[in-house]
Amino acid sequence: MEHIEMLFRFAGGLGMFLYGMNVMADGLQKSAGDRMKHLLEFLTRNRLMGILVGAGVTAIIQSSSATTVMVVGFVNAGLMTLVQAVGVIMGANIGTTITAWLVSMSEWGAMLKPEFFAPLLIGIGAFILLFAKKEKAKDVSEILIGFGVLFIGLSFMSDSITPYREAPIFSEAFRVLGSNPILGILTGLVVTAIIQSSSASVGILQTLAANGVVNWSSAIFITLGQNIGTCVTALLSSLGANKTAKRAAVIHLLFNVIGAIVFGVVMFIVFSFSRTWALSQVNSVGISVFHTVFNVLNTILLYPFGNLLVKISGILVKDHDGDAQESEKEDVFELPHLDRRVLDTPSFAVEGALKEVIRMGKLAELHMETVIEAVRTGSQKRVEKAFKIEQTMNEYEKQMAEYLAEVTKGSLTDHQRLVINNLLYTVSDIERISDHCDNIAELAGNMIEEGLSFSMDAMQGFNEITGLALDSVKAAVLARETEKMAYVQQVIQIEDEIDDMEEDLRTEHINRLARNECSAAKGVFFLDILSNVERIADHANNIVGYVADEGEE
Repeated sequence: MEHIEMLFRFAGGLGMFLYGMNVMADGLQKSAGDRMKHLLEFLTRNRLMGILVGAGVTAIIQSSSATTVMVVGFVNAGLMTLVQAVGVIMGANIGTTITAWLVSMSEWGAMLKPEFFAPLLIGIGAFILLFAKKEKAKDVSEILIGFGVLFIGLSFMSDSITPYREAPIFSEAFRVLGSNPILGILTGLVVTAIIQSSSASVGILQTLAANGVVNWSSAIFITLGQNIGTCVTALLSSLGANKTAKRAAVIHLLFNVIGAIVFGVVMFIVFSFSRTWALSQVNSVGISVFHTVFNVLNTILLYPFGNLLVKISGILVKDHDGDAQESEKEDVFELPHLDRRVLDTPSFAVEGALKEVIRMGKLAELHMETVIEAVRTGSQKRVEKAFKIEQTMNEYEKQMAEYLAEVTKGSLTDHQRLVINNLLYTVSDIERISDHCDNIAELAGNMIEEGLSFSMDAMQGFNEITGLALDSVKAAVLARETEKMAYVQQVIQIEDEIDDMEEDLRTEHINRLARNECSAAKGVFFLDILSNVERIADHANNIVGYVADEGEE
């Protein structure tokens, strides 16, 4: 029973460690808030900035696997290129070393032992969570509680191992793993692949090391294997993705495998000349030092070969003939690039959703330009193109609504939740703009069938009001993209102008009818088009209203 109890304590400790890390990461993400989304902007600058961002994001979400999966999602969604992904992947490996340093804190001094301050952190966090009203304070409480639970979990794992520190099986197992680099690397790889977290597997190894049962050679080779094992998560994630996303996962694997081979060979040679050091005991701090040094040096070593890694990934993940033909026939009416891998990082999911809503707005602009040209030129091809855009927009709205609903289930700040709700309303308004464009396209098609066209005066009025409406839609999309109040004011002003112009054009049309300068049939089409254009401006006004609402919040 004693052995079963210790096994339960170890399993419970591991569960608390993983749960605490997850809670702390959620709190850090929400605390970072909208600042997380600006990290995407830095990715477009250069690879070095990508490394810094990758390290920063991984330090926040406490998982290099999650960061890499997120990168695969971004590449799959078209939000990031492979070249940009290389830097982030390199940085993720550096960022994950933070967890190892947190685990080794217990060996820095008595006051930093988990059992000393972890209960206090949980207590403070719980009081803040129960009594604080401000969202930021509650985010801090999550960080403190997660931090405390993480360390109590480590304490449980350590206590469950302590009775067995003198057991011959441990010393013999790590002696074998240390003398056989391939076996040591495979052990680290398999354990990490099963747990799906290099941070957790390194934490387990450090817990064993803290109890004095791990030697230097086994620790180093197992750590190298753990770096390869963490690639499994991204590889599995890329299975349903496009070929570019698969290449991003392969780059992650190449980066860690090359590093493990190079450092594995070097350390094997070093240990061959220094058997005493190889068999000496390592503590958790020593593992943290090697883990950091390895990932930093590996990044420095492979940094100049980033483009080569991209080329090799292209060789390993080849273009199929079907893919090539599909890219040649690529249609401008693409559906949204939504990837549910990004949902694990809500801050980035919000940013990704925003980019897709803006792309939907750009498609609405194209729709409007197409129907305006259809009326002006009497082109049946323009009418057919407009109908195709409408079909795309209907599916676009459905997919966006489902995705945004999924985003709301994540750990969002109040402001992010407001943005997501407003994006849902915006998607609906954009789709309604497209519906009105579809109505105009149908009217244009009927005019073409009946051989009708507007008089010069009517066409002039049509050009003026549709030009204003198009400007209104473009400004609304820019307002949503930039959050600048200048675009909000522009849309509000245009909406007023269109309301006044519609009344004037209706009056002028009635006067033309009275003078027999226009037929009743043409008049019906003209008035229907005016009504649809006015409604388009109303929906553009709704969109900027959501942006203004967020600015006041």
